[in-house]
Amino acid sequence: MVCYVVLFVALNYWQVGQEEELTVRLDNTRAIRREFEQPRGPITTSDGVVAAESILNPEGSQFRFQRVYPTGELYGHITGYYTFAFGSTQLERTENDVLVGATPEQQLRALPGLVTGDTDVSGSIRLTLDHDLQEAARAALGERPGSVAVIEPSTGAIKAMWSSPAYDPNAIANPDFEDAQNALTFLDAYPGDPLLANTYQQRYMPGSTFKVLTTGIALRDGVANLQTAFPDEREFVPPQTNDPIENFQGTECGGDLTEVFARSCNIPFAKLALEIGVERMLTGVADWGVGEPLPIDLPRAAASTFGSSTDLAQQLPLLAIRGFGQNEVQMVPLHMAMVAAAVANGGQMMRPYVVEGRLDRSGTLLDRTEPEVWKTPISADVARTLNDLMQEVASTGTASCCIGLDNGITVAAKTGTAQLNARGEAERSHAWIIAFAPAEDPQYAVAVTLLGTTDEINAGTGGRLAGPIAKQVLDAAFAGAG
Repeated sequence: MVCYVVLFVALNYWQVGQEEELTVRLDNTRAIRREFEQPRGPITTSDGVVAAESILNPEGSQFRFQRVYPTGELYGHITGYYTFAFGSTQLERTENDVLVGATPEQQLRALPGLVTGDTDVSGSIRLTLDHDLQEAARAALGERPGSVAVIEPSTGAIKAMWSSPAYDPNAIANPDFEDAQNALTFLDAYPGDPLLANTYQQRYMPGSTFKVLTTGIALRDGVANLQTAFPDEREFVPPQTNDPIENFQGTECGGDLTEVFARSCNIPFAKLALEIGVERMLTGVADWGVGEPLPIDLPRAAASTFGSSTDLAQQLPLLAIRGFGQNEVQMVPLHMAMVAAAVANGGQMMRPYVVEGRLDRSGTLLDRTEPEVWKTPISADVARTLNDLMQEVASTGTASCCIGLDNGITVAAKTGTAQLNARGEAERSHAWIIAFAPAEDPQYAVAVTLLGTTDEINAGTGGRLAGPIAKQVLDAAFAGAG
């Protein structure tokens, strides 16, 4: 009896009391080995293309199943990878319970299988992404470093999200440990951080695309309206400095709000930021979600930033420069797509998501992602005004060269050329554009970012470089919808 009691206590101590500690030990691979012996469901696009799946290994292999990614790098930043040696990332990690059938609902539905001997309880993930549009985004961006994000304004569903440089998760899921480790080491050291998605895990100076936020705050707070006029000038000296602010390439620029927005003059938006003031500007950008990690259903999303606010009232030149998206302002590319989408959606910014639904092994829906409003930074009236201003950019302004869509579909846009170099240094810049279409009934919003790491990008502008990419992607979206 004493021996029985001792055994009972010991078993409970190790199996219950020390379960958590034993589970997380690096040398305890029992749980993950058991998981690798079980079926794991696929991740598919909205139109049924398989982005991740498990296949049976040949007899004598270390594990019964091998995780593979049939589309290679195309969805690597979304699916992530699932490996024995290096763990898992992205949806392979966050949706693991559904994929292996470990959710309570899946376990309940699997009870009849105990009788029939069917032990496969794996589930699947269906994405919001459209395969043809994702391929169109990759083709349009080409080998240039940057990103493309396409979102449905009314729902927040992401229809395409491509970053370059990218990586092929098959290289890391390779069952040969040495080959997989070499691939991971190579990617860790590769310029541009290919293991991170430029679209939602990085942030960059946005340049003049940020003028959408500044203008929205000014209109909302009554600081400006369409009749507000700005003088033609090349330089403006803000308070607390003798260093003037210039328009892009030192051009003379002015006019009413419609004209300076379409021509993307810098000085008017520096003045608007000063007129709005520090407190209202900080509140205003926070209302757009700046400062908060993007609430996407993928891990490690970045947060946009307006820069340090410490003693900003004593550094008004910085406030002025930030009014047109320079200095310490940095925006996540997906966030800028959400900004365009909020204008398109009457002022409501929807929570972005890539998981459309979770399904059990039979294909029965477990749950579906419901659209949800994240922020409402502007009213519907202000959104309509911004829509008109962005249409003017596309028709007569800085995007008119390159954003006109096929079949006469109307489009609204805002370009940005974020100057990274100090005065007197060699030109270095990011090229941006955000857009949505059709302007009168928006179905898609897009953000394109080209990173200033090549001579082509550094010598160009958002309209001329990012504009054709946005056009190509939007044309593909409407061709597919048709």
